Amino acid sequence: MKNGERYNSLNSYLREKFGDKVYRVSIDGGFTCPNRDGSIDSRGCIFCSAGGSGDFAEDHRLSITEQINSGIEKLSRKTNARKFIAYFQAFTNTYSDIETLKSLYFEAIQHPQIVALSIATRPDCMPDEVIELLSSLNAIKPTWVELGLQTTNEQSTKFIRRGYQLDIFDSVVHKLNLVNIDIIVHLIIGLPYETNDDVLNSIHYIANKNIQGVKLQLLHILKGTDLATLYENNPFAVLTKEQYVELIVACLERLPDNIVIHRLTGDGPRELLIAPLWSTNKKDVLNSINKQLKQLDTYQGRYVL
Repeated sequence: MKNGERYNSLNSYLREKFGDKVYRVSIDGGFTCPNRDGSIDSRGCIFCSAGGSGDFAEDHRLSITEQINSGIEKLSRKTNARKFIAYFQAFTNTYSDIETLKSLYFEAIQHPQIVALSIATRPDCMPDEVIELLSSLNAIKPTWVELGLQTTNEQSTKFIRRGYQLDIFDSVVHKLNLVNIDIIVHLIIGLPYETNDDVLNSIHYIANKNIQGVKLQLLHILKGTDLATLYENNPFAVLTKEQYVELIVACLERLPDNIVIHRLTGDGPRELLIAPLWSTNKKDVLNSINKQLKQLDTYQGRYVL
């Protein structure tokens, strides 16, 4: 790993690929989700907030260009950023007709300061015509697909109301591989009633797929979600910071070096977060992970949970 890092970080990957530090601008394309509009369910995933996991995205009432410019302006107050990723984040960002998708994506990719697109979606919302569209975009600027897998544990998938079977994920990964589109897989760490072995089984599963990135997302219990209602009425154990750090290190140890680590924890909106409250100090969490990694004599193959 470069710069003394013990895992393949997104920051280093982006610097090498684009020759500069690159920042994400989170976009709300005005989408919904089959888990909300009644196609699969109307309640959404049990952990999903009213913002559809896009609580930090720009205002959906603005055009895509206006959202990008707004995000760039905010980031420019704090950094000297010049290059950005257009991150379609809120809800299911391939869940619309092909002409709407084409219009939104091309508006984003044509922005002069956008160097890549990243599109968060569900594997069951990836018909062939969408994959073909993404392939054409990928020929213009790098285009990534972020797939919300969350877990491979069958009981957990039912509990969180994910709404699709694992073979659908496998099929979409294969199709995206055929057109050379980078895949980033989302996993949630700390789902209720999951064991460490359940988490590591999910890690093992994606480690054996042809994927290019992973986001390890700490479970946040947010106000207004069904998960929050469950937690308040029938409290379940949430990970301590020490447990989370230990588990993340075990996950990193099991992932191949070529997989880029896009996220090691996550941000929960402070005004919505119920638990775990220790996660609000993201810098401390990341420092704790790096500290534990440095304590290993050698990284690969040494740590066993």
